[in-house]
Amino acid sequence: MTARTAATASPTFGPAPALTIVGARVLVGGRFEDAVVRIEAGRIAEIAGSEGRNADGRLDGRGRLLLPGIIDLHGDAFERSLMPRPGVRFPTALALDEADRLMAAFGITTALHGVTYSWEPGLRGRDTFLALAETLRALRGRLRCDTHLHLRFEVHNHDGLEEVAPLIADGTIGVVAFNDHLADIEEDLANPEKASRYPGRTGLTIEAFRGLMRRVGGRAAELEATVAALAGMAATAGVPMLSHDDAALETRARYRMLGARIAEFPLTREVAADARAQGEHVVMGGPNVLRGGSHKAGNPSAAELVGAGLCSILTSDYYYPAPLHAVFRLVGEGVLPLERAWDLVAANPAAALGLADRGRIEVGRRADVLLVDPGPDGVPRPDVVANLVEGRRAFVSTV
Repeated sequence: MTARTAATASPTFGPAPALTIVGARVLVGGRFEDAVVRIEAGRIAEIAGSEGRNADGRLDGRGRLLLPGIIDLHGDAFERSLMPRPGVRFPTALALDEADRLMAAFGITTALHGVTYSWEPGLRGRDTFLALAETLRALRGRLRCDTHLHLRFEVHNHDGLEEVAPLIADGTIGVVAFNDHLADIEEDLANPEKASRYPGRTGLTIEAFRGLMRRVGGRAAELEATVAALAGMAATAGVPMLSHDDAALETRARYRMLGARIAEFPLTREVAADARAQGEHVVMGGPNVLRGGSHKAGNPSAAELVGAGLCSILTSDYYYPAPLHAVFRLVGEGVLPLERAWDLVAANPAAALGLADRGRIEVGRRADVLLVDPGPDGVPRPDVVANLVEGRRAFVSTV
């Protein structure tokens, strides 16, 4: 994701007004300070010790923390907005609006919707993917969060390259991830309970879905060329690449050679350690932290990886409140102090995505900031009371 993909001025919310935030404890330069932050034209214009000249607007942050906005590198909870029940669909624009409101309320300012483009039809198929891309383009500048697509490309989807090429080139797709869930789906189909969800998701009977899988598996010889072609598109456009669910060092090394410098949801501690040793970012899900472990047996604990320095980014994954609450849980459990833990959802994803204009509260950067009530001392219970995206009030609670 490059600077050319940054959101433009929003016709819905109008030009960002001048605003001064006073009274908050501001996370600046890696520590919390009592400071006044002045915002002009959607950028941080000044960080000072006193209010100074009168501003057009004033936001009282007493008793609250001023934090950089959350950059959610991977969130796919919008799928529940599209299809809240199996086979029950809602309009794409309405679904994106619902997800946008939820994200803003939980502190997300930059969002990358994890859209799976698979060889299977239905919720993760061609029509859904193209509808999402078209709708997101139409809504550009009208959503609260700066929103892009995180392409989760199923690598056996050989026929999908033609559709994704222009969307990578024009910046609609901000991140490319290489996914291969064919073996996982085959395993699911052996379990009647898990198999039962595929007809609702795809619109196919189990028998028809099995036949499709056999045809997909029969094209395995095309896999290497498809992966190389997708990597070439992303590299040409300067779009960051991720490997996904790496179980072995050999898999991580393969995608590293293709230019994928971010390891997303590694399945072993060894893979995470290897990526960090190479100076790469490792992404884990915030829900993993909140639940005390992965929902999939045997997968690494995100909190343990964070504590060991083997995880540098937390995402919402499938639950939008997760990044905000996961950070404060890590703080409450003594894993990291807040000034370091917040980097997991702001500074680090900004660096991984090449977004030099956000992720920290610094003069000249975008005014993507949150006022957060941290909750009672010793009992972290964060509440976002205001979310400013490029200086505009994307969400306001009690302020």
